[in-house]
Amino acid sequence: MKYADLVRTVQEQSHAVGREEAEATVTAVLRTLAERLPEGLAGHLVAQLPHELAGEIRPMADAEPEGHGQPSGAERFGLTAFAGRVAWRAGIDEEAALQRSAVVLNVLDAVVSPEQMTKVAGALPADIRELLPSTRAVETEV
Repeated sequence: MKYADLVRTVQEQSHAVGREEAEATVTAVLRTLAERLPEGLAGHLVAQLPHELAGEIRPMADAEPEGHGQPSGAERFGLTAFAGRVAWRAGIDEEAALQRSAVVLNVLDAVVSPEQMTKVAGALPADIRELLPSTRAVETEV
């Protein structure tokens, strides 16, 4: 899926969201997701995204390890922090961040290979996994 199509789909599924808001939300969700995923998994996800989005997220996946030699990415946080980060980055409230995050993740599920999305879902805690399409969230719990 091309970048413009991805943003348009998010815009349509978010109802009454302008293009700039849809773009900001997509970027906010993907940056936050990249922070939560292990480095290698985030890199594989980036490889399947339109290059416009990969450029936004790649610095996080390729970041140098910080501190005690820990790999970048894979920060441990739950749904509340996820929503807060998306809200802050997109300039929206946390309720809208949760709703739009679910839309972005639904669109992402259609864009990225099923195998990759299953790995992404498996790397997320149960509360964030609830934002995924219901079939993907259930598959991972089994």
